[in-house]
Amino acid sequence: MQKAYFENLDSKTKKGKKLRVQFNPTDLSFNKTAQFAEIAIPGLDAPVLQFIRGGTETLNLELFFDTTDEGMGDSAKSVTEKVNAFYELVKQDPDTHAVPVCRFSWGAPPSDETQKKKPVSYAPFYFTCVVESLDRKFLLFSPDGVPLRARVSVKLREYQTVEQMVANLNSADRTKAHVLKRRERLDQLSAQEYDSPAEWRRIAEANDIEDPRRVAPGTLLKLPPHRVESVTRRPR
Repeated sequence: MQKAYFENLDSKTKKGKKLRVQFNPTDLSFNKTAQFAEIAIPGLDAPVLQFIRGGTETLNLELFFDTTDEGMGDSAKSVTEKVNAFYELVKQDPDTHAVPVCRFSWGAPPSDETQKKKPVSYAPFYFTCVVESLDRKFLLFSPDGVPLRARVSVKLREYQTVEQMVANLNSADRTKAHVLKRRERLDQLSAQEYDSPAEWRRIAEANDIEDPRRVAPGTLLKLPPHRVESVTRRPR
């Protein structure tokens, strides 16, 4: 039986190391939300709903830890060592000065290429995330007060890079987003997106860019919808 595990994707010292659970969770609870605005229109019985944005998916699970098989008397071993290893996932990473990005997996690990395109998969299961909360409850103690059994409730929040989030915004009649790459110019981006380098002005106007030669790499740009006559693209 394969054990579920967490993997720190950020830390230089812990990257690639798998933190396996002692017992697999009995269930996984997922939640995904969407935010809407209600637009009131006179004469209508109900407001019109306008989609604003989607919410990140969350995953809740419980982990169980037990050390009673090593004895409950003088030889009792505290369960806190096992629990604290997982508690580190919700603490600031000294390498990045932030909570680490993790991958919770159960089954065969994803390939690097698959992981770049897809932060969540259900067969085999993996979930790229940050640990939002981790609650520890100690359930059993030895006569000397050594904690022997614990239940840990974990809430994970889906994590995506900007590149992954904008990858789905690729309809020609809608505003899209693009992360400017190093040495990439607005006229090049315009030629790629609109089949005309002259459309760089529309990109500049949409992003309040005064000097197109001084746009920093990594800038997130809005790409206006295609003009009606430009929706059909030339074969490449």
